[in-house]
Amino acid sequence: MRVRLSSAARFRIAALVLAVVALGLIALGARCMLPTMVSCSASTIFGGPALDVPYKSTRREVVALMLEMGEVKPGDKVIDLGTGDGRILIAAAKERGAKGLGVDLDPVLIRKARAAARKAGVADKVRFEAADLFETDLSSADVVTMYLLPEVNLRLRPQLFAQLKPGTRVVSHAFDMGDWKPEAKRRAGGATVYMWRIPARPGTPTQTPR
Repeated sequence: MRVRLSSAARFRIAALVLAVVALGLIALGARCMLPTMVSCSASTIFGGPALDVPYKSTRREVVALMLEMGEVKPGDKVIDLGTGDGRILIAAAKERGAKGLGVDLDPVLIRKARAAARKAGVADKVRFEAADLFETDLSSADVVTMYLLPEVNLRLRPQLFAQLKPGTRVVSHAFDMGDWKPEAKRRAGGATVYMWRIPARPGTPTQTPR
């Protein structure tokens, strides 16, 4: 038995459907505006990774200073944590002859970084992985670069001492490492850059060198 709806009923149903769609779009828009959402692709909007650090690009002059302070030279392996679009690692390979690994939780940014590396002609020197930096093996690094957050730097510090060999340079854009005093601190492009060197006798992984 077919039931014929009145024009008013059909109008109410259509209005309800439109209201649901509108609310859905508003919710998605709000999700896209969250500081931990770096892109609004399907992979990040629907069940995307929960990011520890919001994405913000590093200015070119800051990249140059980070590489200078990290004493990056040909043959060095650079591990870039929270690599974003890969610009720090790509510059290390293209301008200083380094090789390396960039890690980031966001798969969209990783795809952008890989494309940028191909465009820059350094795809054979660097690789980018969608991975958790706290689960990344850092032991092969000569230089570790990062642009994270103060609390993330502090969480990461024991891992640096546990995995990095003495003499490894650690370079951070904008944020320090608490009471671990940097070997150098400089500014470029309105930002502060810090550099530390893993000491020969760091003590236990959770200790701070004096």
